Amino acid sequence: MILPDTPAAAPDGTSDGTSTTAALAEPTEKVTARWVAGLVLVNVGINAAFFGPINVFIGQQAISIDAPGKEAILSLVTACGAAVSLVANPLFGALSDRTTSRFGRRAPWVLAGAVLGTAALVAMSFSALVALMVLFWCLVQLGANAAYAAITAAVPDRVPVVQRGGVGGLAAMGQTLGILAGAVFGAVVSGNFLMGYWLCAAALLLSVVPYLLHRNDPALPREDVRPFRVAAFLRGFWISPRRYPDFAWAWLTRFLVNVGNQLTIVYLLFFLRDIIGYPDPAAGVLVLTGIYAVMVMATAVLAGPWSDRVGKRKPFVIGSSAIIATAGGIMAFFPVWPGALAGAAVLGIGFGAYLAVDFALLTQVLPFAVSRGKDMGVINVANSLPQVVAPALAYLAVAHWGGYRILFLMAAIIGLLGAVFVVKIRSVA
Repeated sequence: MILPDTPAAAPDGTSDGTSTTAALAEPTEKVTARWVAGLVLVNVGINAAFFGPINVFIGQQAISIDAPGKEAILSLVTACGAAVSLVANPLFGALSDRTTSRFGRRAPWVLAGAVLGTAALVAMSFSALVALMVLFWCLVQLGANAAYAAITAAVPDRVPVVQRGGVGGLAAMGQTLGILAGAVFGAVVSGNFLMGYWLCAAALLLSVVPYLLHRNDPALPREDVRPFRVAAFLRGFWISPRRYPDFAWAWLTRFLVNVGNQLTIVYLLFFLRDIIGYPDPAAGVLVLTGIYAVMVMATAVLAGPWSDRVGKRKPFVIGSSAIIATAGGIMAFFPVWPGALAGAAVLGIGFGAYLAVDFALLTQVLPFAVSRGKDMGVINVANSLPQVVAPALAYLAVAHWGGYRILFLMAAIIGLLGAVFVVKIRSVA
């Protein structure tokens, strides 16, 4: 259900949006390990489908079409796909809020999104024109974001606050394993991007099966859904920064940190190829991604439960944001293979802790239980919008503003701003 931005709009007339309906009630019972494993696997598949193409296959496909214009093609394709995700994530989150299927609110969208994303990845593998690359990558983003919006909303639906740091850490581990899987696919196929896309498609489709079999997704009764009205539906996407300032600050900090992170990695394949002169850039991406992944998983699974135990989120978010910014500085001033190795390690240390704890923080500033899917979708725009902004900034930095050093310094400064604004959040310690 998508409601106007007013406390009085809660379905049962209360001011906080609570409900006795199982689908809407604040969760108190801890989720099982099997449910968490399903959540983690969905994150693996979605991120393999996202980052295998972004980090390796779109770049290789761009080289095969027009090697001199590869940066422009990569930026165009990824920016158009990210623009689709800006709309898709909150839209499908909002639609899942209103879904009354007997299979639950979130599960139908996880399945439908995975099927669409899989089909689009296969179609993209045959694309010999930039226009077709753009079209099918946009469809990949449409499907994968439908699944991602639904699975993200499942966390505040089913996971109690005292468990969210730990679950957030495991979800971050799943995201990282997906990124690593994409890099592994890139190295294994040895430049055969067609096969790489197929591997990503298979990973996406298979990853959702365990969650769908053990979804713990209560159905929403039809009587708890108000009649659909276009004006109210669209109005619901605006979450007033004045009325909900903590939500606004949390969104801004996540956006800035993600811009900094994306700037660091968006041209990694080209950085290794053209600046460092690494003999096998795809293999180099795998090595760096592997180091990054190990560090992300280690810090995510440690920082998330630690923040649950101490009952604090902001100190972890501030510290990890500063560490992420440090990685940009390393890459800027040490553009050699050892510098790239160090930068990947530092970036992983910071981003792992950030992903786990910031996710838990975000779930604690959502305005209403009734619109968790839509609100998490709006939050996820802070993940998607950097995919539009960062490629454009990266292209300008590399082509017109002085090259890769400016690119990485820009990443560091923007990441530090994300750390600064976390202090504005008042309702979470």
